[in-house]
Amino acid sequence: MRAIWNRTGPTGQGIALRILAGVLLAAMMACVKVLSDSIPLGQIVFFRSFFGMVPLVIYLALLRDFPSGLRTRKPAGHILRSVLGGISMFASFAAVARLTVAEATLLSYMSPLFMALLAVLLMGERLTPARLAGLVLGLSAVLVLTLPEIVGDWNAERLTGIALGLSAGILTALAMLQVRHLTRTEHPGAIAFYFALIAAIGGLATLPLGWVMPQGLALVLLIAAGLFGGLAHIATTLSLKLAEASAIAPFEYLTLIWAVMTDLLLFGTPIGPAFFLSVPLLMTGAAVAASGNRRRK
Repeated sequence: MRAIWNRTGPTGQGIALRILAGVLLAAMMACVKVLSDSIPLGQIVFFRSFFGMVPLVIYLALLRDFPSGLRTRKPAGHILRSVLGGISMFASFAAVARLTVAEATLLSYMSPLFMALLAVLLMGERLTPARLAGLVLGLSAVLVLTLPEIVGDWNAERLTGIALGLSAGILTALAMLQVRHLTRTEHPGAIAFYFALIAAIGGLATLPLGWVMPQGLALVLLIAAGLFGGLAHIATTLSLKLAEASAIAPFEYLTLIWAVMTDLLLFGTPIGPAFFLSVPLLMTGAAVAASGNRRRK
């Protein structure tokens, strides 16, 4: 097995790790979906964040970066990034409770498009035609996703889920802009650790709102959601170290395949035509915006 891994080379290894990260993320979302009917949202966020720190700490320890890698010169920056990311996690998990896993996953791909727009509005970067076209295509995909409601099959719960998914995308974009600043001086492990820690504290703060005592399968899924999320973060980080982002980017969309399979095989949920119509619009928008960013650089 090791010989096969070594023969693939750094680029192949990076691609394999990015595919693995997508599988882990789909598994995490499936856990959240199953739990959403019986476990309070804040409790899910706490378990996802707390147990997500476990593989992260082990990984940093193996690199001999724990606890030295957690030193920071920008505690306020970590708090801001973590609060934005934590609220985004709440919104994302609330979205997947109301949508299919595939729809919630698709909406998460709006984050890079929102990030490009926010970089123009908040950081003074240039609004290129590619960025504008990418955003228009992405928003068109969201509009197509609401076709069932537009043609008359009104579903307030689903529309709320789409709104929450978009809100999560905007908050994630804001958090990633803050990460840009932090990466200039801060260790990547510190950024990930403090995010998980503060998000866990945010989830714990909802304890007075009424948690339940998880048992059996629910407890296993709560812990698994955290471990899957933490391992997905590590796999993504390693993939970017081994391969160029441009080589990995096309494989990020494989997560949609795992999400569709999760809906069909695990939940028995059919995927509507609106989803399949919106996918090429959003993927094209992301590709157009990314190409514009590469030319700008």
